[in-house]
Amino acid sequence: MTAELHTLTGAYALDAVPGEEAAAFERHLRGCPACGQEVRELQETAARLGRALATAPPPGLREATLTRVAHTRQWPPSIARRGGAVKPRVALWGAAAAAVGALVFGLVTTGTDPAHQLPTAVDAVLTAPDASTVKGAERGTTTVVTSRSQGKIVVLAGELPPLAAGKAYQVWLIGASGVHSAGLLAPDGPHRTHPVLAELPGGIDRVGITAEPAGGSPAPTVPAVVMVSLA
Repeated sequence: MTAELHTLTGAYALDAVPGEEAAAFERHLRGCPACGQEVRELQETAARLGRALATAPPPGLREATLTRVAHTRQWPPSIARRGGAVKPRVALWGAAAAAVGALVFGLVTTGTDPAHQLPTAVDAVLTAPDASTVKGAERGTTTVVTSRSQGKIVVLAGELPPLAAGKAYQVWLIGASGVHSAGLLAPDGPHRTHPVLAELPGGIDRVGITAEPAGGSPAPTVPAVVMVSLA
């Protein structure tokens, strides 16, 4: 049971662990610093992503969602038996993935407005089964999420130093195949930026952020303000 408890950090961070199992996991946390740290980091990342991407839902979204739920067949949980015990592990992780999407994007995943399409595409990366998250803390806090199955990367940067007039932060994907621009970090209020979503070339092992002219550069012109290793 203890070995299985180590796998609940993500679901617990999103309040997706049912009562008795949550109580058992909380007892486990009191004696497992590694799990405690992972839960805190996951909760912090989810909160930052939620703040950065928060947006008012379009009119009628709540009613449309409730109507769709009422007419959508719910798949039964996949039950795994081990030693006679019944554990709805797959259902639990499904709830965790759904919680990520709801928490981070406020259920804004419908419509044809480009403002709604970005959260949908980002959501697909964050909830991909092979999604990998790396955090950097060099001159600000940068979170990078990659999914090889989606072929995408999401970069969310916060608390970067103020820019001089006529400058913008540009994200670079760096690896054996060279240096590729992932786009500019568009400001979203003080000390916040919109996430950057880009194709993920093969062999990328670092993400850098530089201060470039406002329109962007074909290649970095100054040293990186932030460099995050994906290794």
